[in-house]
Amino acid sequence: MRFVFRPSAAGAVELLGLPWSEPLEEWRDDALMTVPQRGISRHVVRFIASEGAVYALKELDERLARREYQLLGDFAEEGLPAVEALGICVERPDDLPAILVTRFLEYSMSYRYVFSRPGAEAPGRLIDTMAELLVRLHLAGIFWGDCSLSNTLFLPDAGTMSAYLVDAETVERHPSLSDGQRGYDLDLATERVAAELMDLAAGGLLPDDVDPIELAAALRDTYETLWAEVTCEEHLPAEQSGDRVVERVRRLGDLGFDAGEVELTTSPQGARLKVQTSVGEPGRHRHELFRLTGLEVQEHQARRLLDDLAGYRAWLEQRDGVALSDIVAGHRWVAEIYSPVVDAIPSHLAGRLAPPEVFHEILEHRWFLSEAAGGDVGTAEAAASYFADVLPLTPKEFTTPSVMAAELL
Repeated sequence: MRFVFRPSAAGAVELLGLPWSEPLEEWRDDALMTVPQRGISRHVVRFIASEGAVYALKELDERLARREYQLLGDFAEEGLPAVEALGICVERPDDLPAILVTRFLEYSMSYRYVFSRPGAEAPGRLIDTMAELLVRLHLAGIFWGDCSLSNTLFLPDAGTMSAYLVDAETVERHPSLSDGQRGYDLDLATERVAAELMDLAAGGLLPDDVDPIELAAALRDTYETLWAEVTCEEHLPAEQSGDRVVERVRRLGDLGFDAGEVELTTSPQGARLKVQTSVGEPGRHRHELFRLTGLEVQEHQARRLLDDLAGYRAWLEQRDGVALSDIVAGHRWVAEIYSPVVDAIPSHLAGRLAPPEVFHEILEHRWFLSEAAGGDVGTAEAAASYFADVLPLTPKEFTTPSVMAAELL
């Protein structure tokens, strides 16, 4: 029996003492835990807590496990939206299948859990998020082969959702995908999503006015519109080329994509603009926020937090009559605005949402309170109101597994 793990797994050495020689379904370790927001899997999947972190263990054929372990490792290096592979246990006794170990994606939810929550997300928003994930994978030459809601995890991101691939068993990797390969993968995705939505409708988890077939078809429409937007090659008059480059890059950013290489070819007949779209996780706002504050958040969260940072910086400069550098403004915003709010989250409510998501929701709550009051109520008052009246309504069972893991220690 061999257990291989990546160097970043140093904090998970306690996993080495687990009963790897026994069938996963029969494990009775005290560190095993139930994750309510997990998805459905065709394999035996268990969750384990180790040193305050949570890991998912999946039992499957050794050949498939080795392949998925390698693929997920490649995806992590490229910044693609997928769960992170931690290790793999192979050559187990009695011809037992291999076990693939991945890090649990904090604050993530399965589609069933999303729709079963009070105030569930609009179904169309989830489909749009999934279409963006498929476009991002296809740009990277990845044929998923089993794209479905069940094989996707969804992460709250400033009032919207981000989607992550959670199962790479059927993935094929190519330098690039042909239109035929993309179309076939999209066909498979549409069929699987339609079946899953019909199952939700049968269980009363879809609104009565939502047609599962029409909603699944919207996945194709959104995908094709987004694909055309991020891959189109423009022909334009030479004198407009400079402005259109800036406009195109900004438009990609608004769609959640980053521009890679920009190719502009001019001739007497005009100019040809081609922008190579970055295939990793959306990062322009995330990277900027990290540079200024050291905070690691999702892309939409970063955009919202940067807006608040900019507003606070402008207020400080106007009040004090002194210009602030980007870094100084960022660190003052963290120390004087962000951290006091996050630190004030009541202990019995900690972990129900990621701290950046809590901060975003407080900003939204502040806007509504200010509208009702006819003037700005301030972040502190909005936070107190949010902690008292809004955050407690987030389902308790959605408490992040790391919090539950800490409670097991």
